[in-house]
Amino acid sequence: MTVHPSASGLQAYSMLLYRGPIHPEFFRIAGRRETTHPDFEFEAWIFPGGHVLRFEHATTTLCEIVTANPEELPERGLVTTMPCTGERDYEEIFGERISFVTSIQTETLSDHLYLGTYQEMLEHGRDPSCLVTTWQGKGEHPSLSLIEFQRYSDQVHVQTYHLRGDGMMVLRTQSILQAGVDETD
Repeated sequence: MTVHPSASGLQAYSMLLYRGPIHPEFFRIAGRRETTHPDFEFEAWIFPGGHVLRFEHATTTLCEIVTANPEELPERGLVTTMPCTGERDYEEIFGERISFVTSIQTETLSDHLYLGTYQEMLEHGRDPSCLVTTWQGKGEHPSLSLIEFQRYSDQVHVQTYHLRGDGMMVLRTQSILQAGVDETD
């Protein structure tokens, strides 16, 4: 089973958070990058129209997934699902003291603004720290997905951008995954 970006509307996109790993067979992965630290492992997968972020600390694994096809993913381990419309925030502390915070923003742009944003993100995607994939959907404008992240001593900061040319939509997420959070703070 492979997830493809088939729906053009914002209402099709969801952010899913899993407590546990998710198998790569569900995605048409165009690129991946990982980083390790003595306290945690982090891996990012990009695919046309979405991404997977996997963060593992001690015995706990969290996976953030943004996709236009949430119904094709398993329910096992699913913590929450949020539609990616408008602006949304979510935070929670899990198990072995992993803190997860995310912010989601979506916007539909005019023709001119979408093309300018696409060009800017395409240029930004040339940075070696970025994962990027482009594709042509059913619309006349090209589409793009991009991930960039920064690793710190106890956390990873991740920014993602998904530009859909068929609806001139931009979906942006910012997530922070942190290991060793004291729940009493």
